[in-house]
Amino acid sequence: MSLKGKRVAVLVADLYQELEFWYPYLRLQEEGAEAVAVGPEAKEYKSKLGYPARAELGAKDVRAQDFQAVVIPGGYAPDYLRRSPELVRFVREMAEAGKPVAAICHGPWMLCSARVVRGRRVTSVPAIRDDLENAGAIWVDEPVVVDGNLITSRVPADLPLFVRALLQALR
Repeated sequence: MSLKGKRVAVLVADLYQELEFWYPYLRLQEEGAEAVAVGPEAKEYKSKLGYPARAELGAKDVRAQDFQAVVIPGGYAPDYLRRSPELVRFVREMAEAGKPVAAICHGPWMLCSARVVRGRRVTSVPAIRDDLENAGAIWVDEPVVVDGNLITSRVPADLPLFVRALLQALR
């Protein structure tokens, strides 16, 4: 089943993890969805290794009603993403609307900032386990965790399961 007509925001900022951005971004396109790179500003961002990605839209240009899902890649980009009140609001509104919110690695930092993890089962890179638990999440060490509309994974090796869960949620 094609995802034609589905619009998915894939967040990006400096020091993003290459695979965690590009794998979902390209897979969504392959499935017919419109993947839209969204950053704090509409500009080019460099990955941890210097690989460029251009945000098509900036934080001030996105509204939850215009998207069916959001993907939050890891690396250290989420620490920059959560400094944008507009992007934190966007993620919160997406979660509250029951739309798929998919975060991998350090991506769940945004879920903490958006205050949408209390009482929810999630996973992440172990380095931010304390942050998630302090935000009220129930942290587990599993490749992918789906709790309602929240989809979380740990590391790049989990990407096939992570993206499969996202695609299933969008169908």
